[in-house]
Amino acid sequence: MNRVTINLDILQHNLATINRWMKKHGASWTVVTKVLCGHIETVKALKMLGVNSIGDSRLENFAAIRKSVGDFETWYLRVPDLSSIHDVISLSDVSLNSEIDVINELNREAALQDKIHRIIIMIELGDLREGILPGSLIKFYQEVFHLSNIEVLGIGANLGCLAGAVPSIDQFMQLILYRELLELKFQHKLSMISGGSTAVLPLLIEKTLPKAINHFRIGEAIFLGTDLINGGTLPELRDDVVLLEAEIAEMKEKNLATAAETGTSTPTPFSPDDDEEIAPGQRGYRALVSVGQLDTDVGGLTPIDPEHRIAGASSDIVVVNLGDNPDGLKVGDTIKFRCNYSALLRLMSGRYLEKAIVPSLDVFEQKLGKKGKSKIEPVLDEIES
Repeated sequence: MNRVTINLDILQHNLATINRWMKKHGASWTVVTKVLCGHIETVKALKMLGVNSIGDSRLENFAAIRKSVGDFETWYLRVPDLSSIHDVISLSDVSLNSEIDVINELNREAALQDKIHRIIIMIELGDLREGILPGSLIKFYQEVFHLSNIEVLGIGANLGCLAGAVPSIDQFMQLILYRELLELKFQHKLSMISGGSTAVLPLLIEKTLPKAINHFRIGEAIFLGTDLINGGTLPELRDDVVLLEAEIAEMKEKNLATAAETGTSTPTPFSPDDDEEIAPGQRGYRALVSVGQLDTDVGGLTPIDPEHRIAGASSDIVVVNLGDNPDGLKVGDTIKFRCNYSALLRLMSGRYLEKAIVPSLDVFEQKLGKKGKSKIEPVLDEIES
């Protein structure tokens, strides 16, 4: 059977570790659940663990979560478009914004729904994603400051998300100066600088990030432990919260190199990025697992067993070189893979593979009860209105 497993014990470990970092820094944070694609059981586990602030870029997920799990503080992380204004107000508490016309419509709709909607004004600092240019900040803020149903929580930025540039202390110091400028100009306190993401965690761990950066939006590090700056896994975090288990449909000893002449083979959907050297005529065991490019980004999979190598893939299968010894594996067994973010996103958004939490929610809740607590200590604080 092919399935994606989410290990709740390891998830709890990563959450508690990051929460401890946040507490030391004096920051609040929002758990970004985008990669879960609305998987309700995992969101229920997050609720059990004390998470009360989640961020997503799909309003449909917020609707499903509200119906099945209950209330969270919800952060809408995709810049709102005009056609989604009604749902942004009804389903999210906070949104990230960079267009005055959109904010005016959010204000109008919030008044109709008798709500105060909170926003973060996003500033462009070099990632070339969303954000207003710093030179227009004063005029922009002046236009939104007096809106009746909009509360500006603070300013923010996305760094290291699109352009691939490493976030720098200078960029964060710019954010701090912009907040000071706005507070002095308008004599109005802005409580938050939301500038943290998984890409910023290395600076937090090294204790070089200014304390004024006091809100983080963290997703990838929770589920994958990824160190986006240095590569590998962040200290103390685990990289195996989520695994792919793929069933072996065929296993045989075969030649490891194709018999086709060089330059005559047709293009394939996947080219292995591997430095494994294969001698002419070399044989070994090959396993075909019934997962393919239709299900995930095969290039983002890494076999758990370091002796295994992905040799190729099509839309429906992945071929794994097992080496000289299959080590007891047989047809019907599964091979486990770690996933990078791209592979995980494809797996969770696809409809062909089962997604399973381990242990079950009932068992996990009992385990939490036996430990004498059911939440991360301390729980993740909501942002005060």
